[in-house]
Amino acid sequence: MGKQLFFIFLLTPLLSFSQSSKSYPAEVEAVLKKAGKNRIELEKVITHCKKNRDPLKLKAAYFLIANMDIHYSIDYCLTDGADKKIEYNEFAYPNYDKAVQALEDIKHKTPDINVKQVVLPDIHHIKADYLIDNIERSFRAWRSSIAKNIPFADFCEYILPYRTSVEPLQDWRFKYQEKYKWVDDSVKVLGINKVLSYVAADYANWFTDTYGKEQRFEPLPRLGPMQLLFRKKGACEDIVDLQVFILRSQGLPSSMNFISDWATSTGRHFLNSAFDEQMRTIPLDVTSPMAVDNKLYREPAKVLRTTYSKQPGTLARFEEIEDIPEGYMQTQNYIDITKELWETADIKCKLFPSQNSPKVAYACVYNGGNWTPTWWGKIKKDSVNFSAMGKGAVYLPAYYINNDIVPAGYPVVQGFNQEVTLIPDTVNKRTITINEQAKYLIFRPGKSYRLYYWDNDWELVDEQIAASDAHILSFEDAPKNALFLLVPEYSQGKERPFIITDDGKRQWL
Repeated sequence: MGKQLFFIFLLTPLLSFSQSSKSYPAEVEAVLKKAGKNRIELEKVITHCKKNRDPLKLKAAYFLIANMDIHYSIDYCLTDGADKKIEYNEFAYPNYDKAVQALEDIKHKTPDINVKQVVLPDIHHIKADYLIDNIERSFRAWRSSIAKNIPFADFCEYILPYRTSVEPLQDWRFKYQEKYKWVDDSVKVLGINKVLSYVAADYANWFTDTYGKEQRFEPLPRLGPMQLLFRKKGACEDIVDLQVFILRSQGLPSSMNFISDWATSTGRHFLNSAFDEQMRTIPLDVTSPMAVDNKLYREPAKVLRTTYSKQPGTLARFEEIEDIPEGYMQTQNYIDITKELWETADIKCKLFPSQNSPKVAYACVYNGGNWTPTWWGKIKKDSVNFSAMGKGAVYLPAYYINNDIVPAGYPVVQGFNQEVTLIPDTVNKRTITINEQAKYLIFRPGKSYRLYYWDNDWELVDEQIAASDAHILSFEDAPKNALFLLVPEYSQGKERPFIITDDGKRQWL
């Protein structure tokens, strides 16, 4: 696979554990204690697997339980003005349109209706029957698939898990196994790459990508697996979850990956990895015209793969959650796969001193009009090393202090051939000219344009008003070796920073 996963228990023979039926591996016992009243449900799973006399199933149960304390569902419920729950189940209707109409009727009858987000930790809510069924079905699918000889560790990480993210828990394996049996049948004849192209075509035939088109009424960051089939639509993150459910239901290893932030654009992206019989990675993006073995079309800051198990190298394993910026870095179950999809390099940044003595600095990219933390590194004296950063982008080292991103050094441009630290030279200045560029920058007559450079904040160079026939704007007294930002009065926060090379050329970042 090219990636080493942290995997507990596999190297420890089961016989090394106490023979007592109530003695479990330390990692399992720690989670069982956290489960409280639901401990009995988890112990039923262990008992079932022990009676089954299949040592791999017992290891699988231990794997799921030992890592279960970091997993949870985000669901919702409806309540009235008296905080009384209103019964509503979308699956009680023949199709999603009918379910939506029923919901509208409820809203009309209950003008003071509230929609509440509910967080349900797996260790407190998962039931034994659900987990046992998941284990049994995943083993049957795996042992009859082309992936039956992959390492057990990979099976546990990429086939066995009952969830992909924070979606509501729903019984999904049987339905998906039946609906997508053609995938298993076809892959044994046509091979994995060809069948993945068919999976992408199948998605395009019945599923609607809602990204940028509609917002969900419910506070659901992810749809459950049965909701995906029922609603037949969802955002990018739902689409990659759908592919994981499809492939894993057929015993084919797969993962959900995400680009935390584009390094040279606004937004982020979600995509998949499938794996062949030798666990070689096959990039998959069913939303792309070239779905299989597709290449990224712009610079990523980081590409991360979501795992089920806790990974020892994650920031949240040693740093307090409140000291970590909101987002994926607060989680423990991801690995960095940027090198698989983009050219990378380590970046060493010299840091400004801080009275707070932080242990960690963050690599930020300019995304959506803000410096957004996208990776981290441990501080060593007055510098930090950010590992495997995507080339072709600019990164700002920063501290996270009192819930704020604080610049910790000068921006660094990691090009494909060289690295440049952008320390603005405010002594040696020059005049720079900015040309229009089709599709990216067209000057509007009578509108103002402000040029800024970065020096621990965006500092104003000058402001120009575009003439009726303007195709070029000139700005005097601009510092050399600086990162610039041109902001029009009609800004929507999508402007990209850039540098001006010694020969006067503009390079967007």
